[in-house]
Amino acid sequence: MFELERPQTGERAILVHLEFPFAAQREELDEFRELAVSAGAIPVAVVVGSRKAPDPKFFVGTGKVAEIRDAIINEEAEIVLFNHALSPAQERNLERELKCRVLDRTGLILDIFAQRAQTHEGKLQVELAQLVHMSTRLVRGWTHLERQKGGIGLRGPGETQLETDRRLLNDRIKQINKRLDKVKKQRDQGRRSRRRADIPTVSLVGYTNAGKSTLFNRLSGSEVFAADQLFATLDPTLRRLELPTGQPVIIADTVGFIRHLPHDLVAAFRSTLEETCQADVLLHIIDAHDDERQMHVEQVNEVLKEIGAEDVYQIQVYNKVDLIDEASARIERDNNNKVLRVWVSAATGEGVDLLQQALAEVFQEEVFHEWIRLGPGDGRLRSRLFDMGAIRNERFDDEGNWLLEIELQQRDLNTLTREEGLSLPISSKMAEIG
Repeated sequence: MFELERPQTGERAILVHLEFPFAAQREELDEFRELAVSAGAIPVAVVVGSRKAPDPKFFVGTGKVAEIRDAIINEEAEIVLFNHALSPAQERNLERELKCRVLDRTGLILDIFAQRAQTHEGKLQVELAQLVHMSTRLVRGWTHLERQKGGIGLRGPGETQLETDRRLLNDRIKQINKRLDKVKKQRDQGRRSRRRADIPTVSLVGYTNAGKSTLFNRLSGSEVFAADQLFATLDPTLRRLELPTGQPVIIADTVGFIRHLPHDLVAAFRSTLEETCQADVLLHIIDAHDDERQMHVEQVNEVLKEIGAEDVYQIQVYNKVDLIDEASARIERDNNNKVLRVWVSAATGEGVDLLQQALAEVFQEEVFHEWIRLGPGDGRLRSRLFDMGAIRNERFDDEGNWLLEIELQQRDLNTLTREEGLSLPISSKMAEIG
């Protein structure tokens, strides 16, 4: 794995946080401080400021650069952390001026992920994200390799060392992608096995540190690592759970989301996040005690949209009701008596039985039972219906079309619609061809 040369004691950190007028550029200072601590840094000073727009050269103004330099000297800091995404040129310019390592928000999150990855797949995904991120920053960490040195026997055409390193890095990225493709196929086989066994999947999603892993442990009786820190859980974990009705389900605990989650990470973890895309139900875990909870809900939904999971049926689970005065565990429903949200406390167990009850209701939906007509070009759909055990009877009409009597639950229809890429809800499409 390619790594930048890093000092052994790079823990004393200066945090830099700017306020911008546009909401899309804003970050949270408290969350940034938590990120720094999660990465193992010791924040010794915070430099704050405001700008209408980032400076093209340093991101901050020259006056702020001088302020940061003074803070580095006074606090004997060894690294400067920016609560923003810096361009490669901005990172290089800052390091040249500050004579100190500079890391932006994306690099900080990647570092935390690298520390938390435990499984082989998780480590590969983190390495892939790091290499993609590093590929634009080779000059910074490898400046001694920028050009071929002159001298006797060294002159003439040839590949510069930096070009060689870029080529080797790209080769490594290709190798990791091939390995991840194999892991993805294994995951797909596991999903198909669960589908054949008619075991639905429930995926836990939510903003990082909302209590997903604690709730996962409470539901499944597992001992997944849970701590009051950002990204405590990175590698996905699946467990079998039996609902009060006896219905078995698979629950999946996934990585927590965060505001402006780096695109390199989203791309690298796409195969893992497919557990979320392919789930029958999403439990969106929300920290009910967090003043910023609505903004965090929007951020999670934004990531779900980015990975193609925005249409998966979602139940909001407001966690940590034990920390709120005059709040109690309960189920909230819409006008059609459908479950919208459940209030629970994963720490105390209050309301977990209501959450299991809500899941049981979801998986007791009406059964779709109709005759449909499929044309000769719909063989793939017919095969999928057979695999799902949904076809009860079959015959042909005078034009050679298949006439199928199918019976399956609405959630399976929704899954089929999503996986086959049908533009209409499958029930409507079936009504048309029927």
